[in-house]
Amino acid sequence: MTRKKLPPKRLLRKLLRYEPETGKLFWRERRRATCSWNTRYADTEAGSIHTRGYRHVSIFGERYKAHRVIWAMVYGELSGDMDHINGDRRDNRLSNLRVVTNSENRKNSKLQVNNTSGVPGVAWDKGRGKWAAYIKVNSKRVALGRFSCFWRAVIARRNAEVYFGFHINHGKHFRS
Repeated sequence: MTRKKLPPKRLLRKLLRYEPETGKLFWRERRRATCSWNTRYADTEAGSIHTRGYRHVSIFGERYKAHRVIWAMVYGELSGDMDHINGDRRDNRLSNLRVVTNSENRKNSKLQVNNTSGVPGVAWDKGRGKWAAYIKVNSKRVALGRFSCFWRAVIARRNAEVYFGFHINHGKHFRS
């Protein structure tokens, strides 16, 4: 997936101010801007929350995810995906952001909204009358077995998460 190239770090720092404690971006006052722009936007939080829960910032008519802008302001342009470690897409503190591969990012995803058991990779197999445990690794579904006891299925799934290097927050965090 190709991403829009972000403006240079120097320009981003000229336009925006980042507060590391809160993870928020604020517009800086602009020298050449009309007085009305400064009155309306200077020192206000930049961007807005969009449908998937991420904050986006518009810079010169282009929309960028705020966490990518923040990373570029601090470290420069990045390649790859970014992960919100605690799963809260609105928490853009640097301590909550990390650069990961797409595969690593999927190992720290929230519980799917259509999950009925409350545990990722554990589902009731109505046809067999047992709990099925499975895990998806490298886009392939790996069957972990069927169990009469729900908790044995959960244990099988948790052991597989450890074995395959899933993040400790996988399937547990915050729904926005």
